[in-house]
Amino acid sequence: NETWTEAASFLPTDPHSRATPRFWADFADKTISFDGGRKILGNKIGEEQDKGVKEFLERLKVLENELGDKSYFGGETFGYVDIALVTFYSWFYRLEECGDFSVEAACPKIVAWGKRCVERKSVADSLSESEKIYQQVLKLRQIFGVEQNECSKH
Repeated sequence: NETWTEAASFLPTDPHSRATPRFWADFADKTISFDGGRKILGNKIGEEQDKGVKEFLERLKVLENELGDKSYFGGETFGYVDIALVTFYSWFYRLEECGDFSVEAACPKIVAWGKRCVERKSVADSLSESEKIYQQVLKLRQIFGVEQNECSKH
């Protein structure tokens, strides 16, 4: 946005309004992807993984609260925060499987938002396929030294 100012922007021009979506994208990147996913995928079934699931869902609930009843994080228009967060949606199934929980049960608005996003051709065409994510999960679990069969208990 700062480099190609003549291009269409997903961020507002007002500095404060630009900072808000950047904050939420950064929040998700630091708390959902790294901490949340790592604690679920990187631990064997038990107390540490349960703690990871609890923290992951608590952070998703913070995002769900920010989403509220809007179609997208920016309101009725797909925007910057949606672009930044939609990639996490494609990981939910594998995290659920490895952590034995349901994102939809805990955060139904987030799941409904994800489904709306995936209906967009640009999103559907760019998200990773479940099988590719599954293979990545297996690699991560191998790196973390977690038994592979613990991720396929369903």
